[in-house]
Amino acid sequence: MALASLALLLTLAGYALLCAVRPFAPCRKCSATGIRQARRTVKLCRRCHGQRYRLRTGRWLLNTGRDIHHVGTRHHHHDREFPQWP
Repeated sequence: MALASLALLLTLAGYALLCAVRPFAPCRKCSATGIRQARRTVKLCRRCHGQRYRLRTGRWLLNTGRDIHHVGTRHHHHDREFPQWP
């Protein structure tokens, strides 16, 4: 049981490191070409919007969590400028 927990922890840590180092992965839908063929027409890939890369799920979760935390925390008032009274 402890070995399985350790393996899971190492896998998650490795994925977190991968998301930090390389946040974008090649698009699987278009095989990183940016285009797809649909009945004699060529269109941009809907998943990557023609960019050939997509944001990894782990990086998307990290960005969303950071944004939620930023919106939900109180901002410090000492870093804004107060008006000068005459």
